[in-house]
Amino acid sequence: MSSTVITDIATLVTNDPSLGRGSPLGLVQDAAVVIDGDRVVWTGESSKAPATDNRVSADGRTVLPGFVDSHSHLVFAGDRTAEFNARMSGRPYQAGGIRTTVAATRAATDGELEANLTRYLSEALRQGTTTFETKSGYGLTVADEARALRIAAAHTDEVTYLGAHIVPPDHAADPAGYVALVTGEMLDACAPYARWIDVFCEQGAFDGDQARAILTAGRAKGLHPRIHANQLSYGPGVRLAVELDAASADHCTHLTDADVDALASGRTVATLLPGAEFSTRAEWPDARRLLDAGVTVALSTDCNPGSSFTSSVPFCVALAVRDMGMTPDEAVWSATAGGAAALRRTDIGRLTPGAYADLLLLDAPSHVHLAYRPGVPLVTGVWRRGTRVR
Repeated sequence: MSSTVITDIATLVTNDPSLGRGSPLGLVQDAAVVIDGDRVVWTGESSKAPATDNRVSADGRTVLPGFVDSHSHLVFAGDRTAEFNARMSGRPYQAGGIRTTVAATRAATDGELEANLTRYLSEALRQGTTTFETKSGYGLTVADEARALRIAAAHTDEVTYLGAHIVPPDHAADPAGYVALVTGEMLDACAPYARWIDVFCEQGAFDGDQARAILTAGRAKGLHPRIHANQLSYGPGVRLAVELDAASADHCTHLTDADVDALASGRTVATLLPGAEFSTRAEWPDARRLLDAGVTVALSTDCNPGSSFTSSVPFCVALAVRDMGMTPDEAVWSATAGGAAALRRTDIGRLTPGAYADLLLLDAPSHVHLAYRPGVPLVTGVWRRGTRVR
């Protein structure tokens, strides 16, 4: 292994609040980062950087921790362009929504699913995402859920079992039987490939009692809970997440004061997914309300073929600043350190000694440009585990 210093950094985002006058972003101006192997070993002012084997100049650009995308659905097949086009054109559309993707995913080969997955992972990596979580949920049979997780586990450690995405058409007449399958044979087949278990707790999907049973069964198999909560309506999802110490409650659009208080009093992160609101013209989550209450907030893409077909964390940062009441600093923190918190990780989402050397080079003098120049491809370099991959 060899050491490398990246020097001449205009602004370095470390996410170490002890640096940079106490800002949560831990900003260091005219900075340098030293990488040894796959870890960060030093950060500080560029003029004080220690000698290394290699030297790279940032030429006055900004360096940030790699984005941590803590919520995505990337093991799927098929396309739902017609559904999106109809929705954006104000026309009724009668196709099957998630069920359309389920049918296409079941019909796809392993090779086709993996090729699709790696395509979107590469797309995300080019935009600065160095850690991603992804879920099953488009197979909804024992064999299809297990193969989705097996394929995902070959590309990330952050794999989530989402057999409880919807009740599939072949179990429509017996939802209790499907819950028994999800908590029994399907869970047994899927648990070896997953770290997390998730459930879509929503009207038309799974109610609070079903969600509790599913998450509790997963926890008994060593999977830690996370939950799709309060996306489309008010419901029990958020408070159930806090009760079960779920790592994350995701969406969090429709919240009562009691929901916000519960999040503020527990460890559960509120993961906001503005790509979904953008793509469905739905109500925006109120990030300002959560942040002012002291809730830890993460930003993620929710990349999926139906309601948020974007792999761009920078796009979500811009949406969060424009439409969800976040400051640029808060949005950047939530897309890096916040995502790490949603995965219960301390070795990513920051650039401090001991963390993985996952970082991106932004062709701008400040991280604020992610929101200031929306849609512009500002990411010009990416390092993952100490290796420059772009």
